[in-house]
Amino acid sequence: MARRCLNCEDRKGLTRFRGGTFTVGPAGQEVKVKGLSGWRCGACGEVEFDAESARRYAAAGDALVLRDRKRVSKEIRRIRRKLGLSQLAAARLTGGGYNIFCRYERGDVAPMPAVVKLLRLLEKHPALLKEIV
Repeated sequence: MARRCLNCEDRKGLTRFRGGTFTVGPAGQEVKVKGLSGWRCGACGEVEFDAESARRYAAAGDALVLRDRKRVSKEIRRIRRKLGLSQLAAARLTGGGYNIFCRYERGDVAPMPAVVKLLRLLEKHPALLKEIV
């Protein structure tokens, strides 16, 4: 039985490939993963990795997420300290609890983009801190 494309359901367009290189991540942060195998649809271009290649591709994406989370955690800690805020004060300022803010700074959880943007804005314009506290 022919393998059906999961995207366009074409039955005859899937071809096996081996040793392919694919890029993971957004522009400026991408990583190339080499030696991947799977099937490619000739009709729509969809790629379906075999189990080992899918695991390696996902692991590369996960590593990018963790690296970015670590970078952001260092940035918000640096900004908080520069503004002279405790973790509790920063948590209250951003509308969250103390525990979640601590987890942001440890890199356990990615903060909401609004939290990061607010802290970046306050870093550039620290006088605004008086208006929102």
